[in-house]
Amino acid sequence: MVSEHSDDQDGETTALALKILVAGGFGVGKTTLVGAVSEIRPLRTEELLSEAGQLVDDTEGVDQKVTTTVAMDFGRITIRSGLSLYLFGTPGQDRFWFLWDELSQGALGAVVLADTRRLEDCFPAVDYFEHRHIPFVVAVNCFTGARSYGAGDVSRALDLDQGTPVVLCDARDRDSGKEVLIRLVEYAGRMHTARLLDSVG
Repeated sequence: MVSEHSDDQDGETTALALKILVAGGFGVGKTTLVGAVSEIRPLRTEELLSEAGQLVDDTEGVDQKVTTTVAMDFGRITIRSGLSLYLFGTPGQDRFWFLWDELSQGALGAVVLADTRRLEDCFPAVDYFEHRHIPFVVAVNCFTGARSYGAGDVSRALDLDQGTPVVLCDARDRDSGKEVLIRLVEYAGRMHTARLLDSVG
């Protein structure tokens, strides 16, 4: 979850590097979010969608999508001096979910991206993180032309545990994505502190 490393050239220590997952359904904007906020050129493992893949991937509602993530996306963002986030975007299709267990090892928390036009697509990610007690926020990617819903509406529709944050965002916008990540770090910090207190109480 947390790593510490030092810069040998000037002796300064970079305090915290936190691992964050970006998950959600197929075509919801995970690669876009990682690319928008990353301060380095993101590592992407995208492949062109093929006719063979159409037999197993549900592309309804994302007809314009021509590529898909087959392993992960990786990016990095500095939230403030001494605090960096390493972002790992998960593949959205069912057939690649076996990678999630590996990617989630040591994660501080996760962002579950949601599209209100296909809200059911994020149920598996919500269930995954709830069952593993990994803190997460739901970030509703506000697509052009999609009907807008409030955070409370989305929370009820997904039957989220009380207190799980729901935020509205634009995955293409760096500042919007950064706000989502800040909310996650704050929420995950509160959750981990509460569990620590419970364990010693």
